[in-house]
Amino acid sequence: MMKYRLCIGLLVLACTCWGQNKYEKEYRISQSEFPANAYELIAEQLEASKRIRFYKETDSLKHSFEAKFKKRKLHYSVEFDEQGKLEDIEVIIKEKDIPEDSWGKINRYLQNEFDKVRIIKIQQQYAANGTSEKELIHHAFQNLILPYINYEIIFAS
Repeated sequence: MMKYRLCIGLLVLACTCWGQNKYEKEYRISQSEFPANAYELIAEQLEASKRIRFYKETDSLKHSFEAKFKKRKLHYSVEFDEQGKLEDIEVIIKEKDIPEDSWGKINRYLQNEFDKVRIIKIQQQYAANGTSEKELIHHAFQNLILPYINYEIIFAS
């Protein structure tokens, strides 16, 4: 009976997750519209960067700011909340940049859940979970593989 309830609960949760839509709108802004404290935090990283762009992102729940740029052949996205507090740093990577055991688990999951998968983009995410902003920036721009990083995979099935 307990297994039956658990299965029904997981099924309802899965259906609820598939039924949710996340509406995001991202539009470009000038540097002057970007939070000054957020800019100061990443100014050093922007010095030797190319293609620097600033964005404001809105969804149904929140507003945030994002700086996107290219540095040392890597594409970075640094996201801040409305007050200019660092939320996360994402780096576009390739499959070969993910540790073998992690990629193996991800790949097995995708093969088990979907008939055909085409990877569109992979991002390594450094989220601000208890780490100081300066430390997070250091880790992300050193491209360190740490236990707390996440991978965001965009794919088509």
